[in-house]
Amino acid sequence: MNNLPWEIESIIDVANQLQRTGSTAASTGECIAAAFVLNRMDYLPDTYSDLVEAWDRLGTDWQDYVRLIKGHYMDCIETGHLDT
Repeated sequence: MNNLPWEIESIIDVANQLQRTGSTAASTGECIAAAFVLNRMDYLPDTYSDLVEAWDRLGTDWQDYVRLIKGHYMDCIETGHLDT
């Protein structure tokens, strides 16, 4: 993941952490973005159970990062290790 914006690297790292452990100490925005990247709404923070509210919380820049990851960097996302 060389030369990627820190935000993309961070979202990928959080998504991988969620895949490995099911939890993270990352920021609310990072958790929301990772949940959308993974298509795992169960990873949304409890205070954001509404999908539209969670998506809007990201703002346009972070929404674009989610789209970029889903379009070009899913190979950086580890396969799930948890049975959920």
